[in-house]
Amino acid sequence: MTKRALLSVSDKTGIVQFARSLHELGYELVSTGGTEKAIKEANLPVKNISEITGFPECLDGRVKTLHPAVHAGFLALRDDKEHMATLRELNLNTIDVLAVNLYPFEATVKKSSCPLAEAVENIDIGGPAMLRSAAKNYKGVLVAVSPTDYDEIIERLKNKTDDDTFRLKLMGKVYRHTAYYDTVIADYLAEQTGENDAGCKKTYAYNKIMDLRYGENPHQSAAFYKEWNAGADSLAGAEQLQGKELSYNNIGDAYGAIELVKEFDSPAAVAIKHANPCGVALGADIFEAYKKAYECDPVSIFGGIVALNREVDRELAAELVKIFLEIVIAPSFTDGALEVLTAKPNLRVLKLPGSDKPSTTKFNQKFIGGGLLVQGTDDELFDELKTVTRVEADDAQMRQLEFAYKVVKHAKSNAIVLSKDFAAVGIGSGQTSRIWAAEQAIARADEKAKGSVAASDAFFPFYDCAEVLADAGVAGIIQPGGSKNDQDSINVCNMRGLFMVFAGKRHFRH
Repeated sequence: MTKRALLSVSDKTGIVQFARSLHELGYELVSTGGTEKAIKEANLPVKNISEITGFPECLDGRVKTLHPAVHAGFLALRDDKEHMATLRELNLNTIDVLAVNLYPFEATVKKSSCPLAEAVENIDIGGPAMLRSAAKNYKGVLVAVSPTDYDEIIERLKNKTDDDTFRLKLMGKVYRHTAYYDTVIADYLAEQTGENDAGCKKTYAYNKIMDLRYGENPHQSAAFYKEWNAGADSLAGAEQLQGKELSYNNIGDAYGAIELVKEFDSPAAVAIKHANPCGVALGADIFEAYKKAYECDPVSIFGGIVALNREVDRELAAELVKIFLEIVIAPSFTDGALEVLTAKPNLRVLKLPGSDKPSTTKFNQKFIGGGLLVQGTDDELFDELKTVTRVEADDAQMRQLEFAYKVVKHAKSNAIVLSKDFAAVGIGSGQTSRIWAAEQAIARADEKAKGSVAASDAFFPFYDCAEVLADAGVAGIIQPGGSKNDQDSINVCNMRGLFMVFAGKRHFRH
C-alpha cells in the first residue's frame, strides 16, 4: 500500500516543511482547506480529501473527514490479514501519518466579545475524531498534535527509530490534547448555562507556565500551571518585572496576599509570611497603608510578600527596599519606582493590574489522596450584623469591625485579629485552640490592644476568649456566634463593658 500522510491544521507553523520532509520520504500527501492551499503554494503534490473519500465536502465544510475511507485508513490493524484484505476489497489505503491541531475554540472564546454561535462553530468534530482513531492504532499511525512534534517524527522516520515506545508517547499526547480541548468546551458551556458547579463529573484544563526549582522543600518536584481561562487579574497572569524566578512557596503566599488585598477598595497593603497575614492596613494613600501594615509586625514581615492595590511610586519603593522582601505585587509601578527597586535585583516585582479589582475566583479545590475537594469561594463576609450586648458599637467602630473581619477571614484557623485605625495590630493564627490564638494576637499587639476591636473567624466555645480580650483592653468583638455557650461570652462582655457583634458567618481557613 502507498504510504500516506493526512495533514489538516489550524496552526500552520512548520506544516510546509513537515509536508516537504514527508514527501521526500515517499509519503503521498492528503489535505484539506487552508492546509492544502499552503502545501500547494509550496509546489508540493497534494490530494484533496475528497479524492480519497470520493465524497465532496458538504455543509460548509462541516463534513469532510468523517468518512470510512479516512477512519478505516487509521484503524486498520497492519498485522491483521483480514483488516488489510478488507481495505484492498474496498479499494482503500492506510493513512500512516496524521497531523491535526484543532479549531481554535479556546482563542475564539477568549476574545472580548464572542457570540455563542461563533463559539459553537469553532467546536471541532472531525479533528478530534481523526486524532482518536489514529491514536488508538498507535502502532500503525504516527500522530502529531503540535508543530513541536514534527521534527522528531521526521528524524525517527529517517533513522527508522519510530518504535512503539515513541508511538505510545504520541498517543498519550493526543488524548491529553483532546481531553484538554473537550474540557475547555465543557467549562465554557457551563459558564453560559450558569451550571459551573462541582457537578457529578469534573475535569480541569491547565497549561504549564514553568517548572519550579522545587516544591515546599528541596526534595519535592514542582511546576506552575495556568488555568485555561484564567483572567488578567489572576496571579498566573502577572508580569514579572524583575527578580529571581518564583518558587512554589512564593506563588502560594503571593496568591494569599492578592486575595486579601482584593477585599478592600481603599488604598490597602498586605504582608504575608508562611501563608498567614502578618500585616494589613488601609491608609489615606498607599504609602501610609504600607507603613501601617509594616508596623503591625516589623519582625515577621522580614522575608515576606507585600501586595498593594495602588501604583507604587519612587517614595514607596524607597521604603520597600529598606527591608528584605521576597515579592512586591502591585497593579503598576512608576519608572522611578522600578529604578529604585533595581537596587534589590533579587526582589521579585510582579505587575498585576487586577490586584486593585475584586476577586473573580469561583471555586477552591484541594487534592487529597485518591480524590479532590471542591468548594465555592468564601466570598460573603457576614449575614446581618447583630449586636448582642448592652453596649453597642458606634459607626466608626462598626467599620473597624468589618475591616478586622475581612482580615481574619484570610488568616489560618483558629484565628483572632485585633484592629485599630484600620490596621491589624495583632494577629493570632493557625492555633489548635482559640484561646491560644487570642493570646497570640494580644502578645503581638502589646499596648496597641487597648481600644482595639477583635475579630474571630469562628464562634467562642467558652468565655475565656472574651475574658482575655477584655483584660487586654479590647473595646469590642465580632464573631459568628452559634455556640451553645454564647451567653457566657455575652455575659463577660456585659460585665466588662465590651460590645459584641454576631456576624452569622464563619470563616474557617485550613
